[in-house]
Amino acid sequence: MNKLTIYGIIFTVVLMGGTLLVTGGDIGGDIVNLLSLLGALALLVISIFVVLKYVRQMQYDTATGELAEGNWDGIGEYKNELPFGWAIIFLGLNIWAIWYWLFGYPVNAYSQIGEYNAEVTAKNAAFESTYAGMTDSDYVDMGQSIFIVQCAPCHGLKADGMDGKAANLNSRLAKETVAHMIKNGGNNLKTDFPGGMPGGMLSDPAQIDAVADYVAGGFKSGHAGAQFYAMGGCNGCHGDNGAGFAGVGPNIASFDVPTVTSVLKDGKKGHIGAMPKFDNLTEIQTKAVASYIASLSK
Repeated sequence: MNKLTIYGIIFTVVLMGGTLLVTGGDIGGDIVNLLSLLGALALLVISIFVVLKYVRQMQYDTATGELAEGNWDGIGEYKNELPFGWAIIFLGLNIWAIWYWLFGYPVNAYSQIGEYNAEVTAKNAAFESTYAGMTDSDYVDMGQSIFIVQCAPCHGLKADGMDGKAANLNSRLAKETVAHMIKNGGNNLKTDFPGGMPGGMLSDPAQIDAVADYVAGGFKSGHAGAQFYAMGGCNGCHGDNGAGFAGVGPNIASFDVPTVTSVLKDGKKGHIGAMPKFDNLTEIQTKAVASYIASLSK
């Protein structure tokens, strides 16, 4: 008998003996325990002797067949035909994959993600229906609660930006923010203002500083920056008083519901950093947050 076969038998006996030793050698009268042990023995024997078979083939078998024409450094390749069974399996797997993708689990079968999305959609619809008739003061009250959860971690409970970590929402724009936008431009609010704002409308540092001070200061009459505001073409998009024009330029004089809603939908980037969009809010929740923020500077 080949010594590899002897080694396989010894290995099988040792493993089964170890199994019996671990279980205490008592499988009782339970048929499940007996079947499990017999199954383990069958798997072990099959696995070991399949391995031994291929090890022996690698030791003693020689390759035969027709060689392909090409060779590389004297090393040739046999013309091995694709086994018919393999071709059938490959074709069957492709058919199954197409069925699975179009008609199986991804479309019709149950999934936790699908169940979650359906429940969220239903809850949002119920929420919108329940709070459809709110007054302006109701929106502000609701918005304060949402602000504490969604916005306060960055902007602070008082919406003061926590020492410059985020924008101070108690006033419309900081001077540094206006200067940054004049120099660099921006296209943050793409949904409602797709044209964006080009940079470099003014290049003189003194003029930029004057306009930034004018806008951040609330468009005060007689301010020296007013003339440069008009010279840079700012009033063409934002109006003479900074109230903006729908679809052209946002309100830069004060927070209003449309402007805050645009920021929540698209997020924005500025001299402090980037703010992500909050598209997880429903329409009523978005309007509520916007109403609350707009009320802070009134």
